[in-house]
Amino acid sequence: MARTVARLTDGSRITDYISLGVVARTFPRPLVQEILRETGRESARQRDLPAHVVVYYVIALALYMQVSYREVLRALLEGVQWLRGEAVESKVAVRSSISQARIRLGWEPLMKLHDAVVKPVATEATKGAWYRRWRLVSLDGSMLDVPDEAENQEAFGKSQAWRGETAFPQIRFVGLVENGTHVIFGSRMASMEIGEQTLAEEVIPLLKPGMLCLADRGFNGYPLWDSARKTGADLVWRLRKDLVFPREKELPDGSYLSTLHPSRKDRRAHRDGIIVRIVEYTLDGIPDAEESYRLMTTILDPESAPAKELAALYHERWEIESAFDELKTHLRGRQITLRSKTPDLIRQEFYGLLMAHFAIRGLMHEAALKGEVDPDRLSFIHAVRVVRRKMTRFASLPPSGQAGLPRERASGNPG
Repeated sequence: MARTVARLTDGSRITDYISLGVVARTFPRPLVQEILRETGRESARQRDLPAHVVVYYVIALALYMQVSYREVLRALLEGVQWLRGEAVESKVAVRSSISQARIRLGWEPLMKLHDAVVKPVATEATKGAWYRRWRLVSLDGSMLDVPDEAENQEAFGKSQAWRGETAFPQIRFVGLVENGTHVIFGSRMASMEIGEQTLAEEVIPLLKPGMLCLADRGFNGYPLWDSARKTGADLVWRLRKDLVFPREKELPDGSYLSTLHPSRKDRRAHRDGIIVRIVEYTLDGIPDAEESYRLMTTILDPESAPAKELAALYHERWEIESAFDELKTHLRGRQITLRSKTPDLIRQEFYGLLMAHFAIRGLMHEAALKGEVDPDRLSFIHAVRVVRRKMTRFASLPPSGQAGLPRERASGNPG
């Protein structure tokens, strides 16, 4: 879809909608500057657009996908003057200067900042984030359209649609979602030539003991399962229909134990197997339900997680679809591509988009805790208004980005 150049209303600032002070609280300037030093991208001299300002600018771009580059920069500089470290009137750079500043910054600092900060945020008090003793997370992948430029098409490619290729080049990404808060973390992107299972190999190490990871049948396979269980997390993944799992031991709740092998040859030789528990069930009376479902889990004790509860729990995996919809529809905009014209800036913009989503979801989580409600009850579309009403003490923040904050948040650790 063609992009329409839009302006904010006269006098509008980004802080009228979501305080950039709060974004800076989520991604504090000292951490930003530390990462810029580590990646060799710190500004060597004072510019109209120093590197740390460009980091916040890339995140701001994701908040206003339908607004022009210069208009977003104007709102950013007017709304958060302290970011520039100067007491002079803001000068809004021309588009070519903005592009050069983004090129100088590159995408690596954005990815490093994302990896340092974007993590699960649910506490014990977060409603809907837990099943028994486990933190619920889901693993899945999706795609985003990018501008139809020759460089983008060469770098990322197009996916095949039923009428041929898609209209735009696309990037593929895989990530984890904390079900209760819709925080998307651990994400990695690549070209369409790279499959979801390959990308998942980079994401799975983010699983930790105490997590319960849900995944669809697209991630079936011994290597991924073995890698995921070795993180110490527990798993509930749906199985493909063509996979064979003999009933080796019946369990009281109707589930049974079986063995996952690396290959058919290993199964015939009874070697290198992993004991798993299989849950089979149907969804009677549910429109569009499939004939049957099978789940494989690392939780072997049915008393710890009864089969009926796991069957109901698995369908929480659809929370990841809602989180991806927030990212792709409500932040990016329906039928709108990412805006960058080159592969490196697409990568930069991708991580900016994820960080903008995390900042909003983090604020929604704080509002939910304050109101003692499930974060799912808060509308993502109206999240900014909800947060401003409940979190007014964060509406303005001094240049340190740290005043009045818990020590963990000030250090860049979202807790």
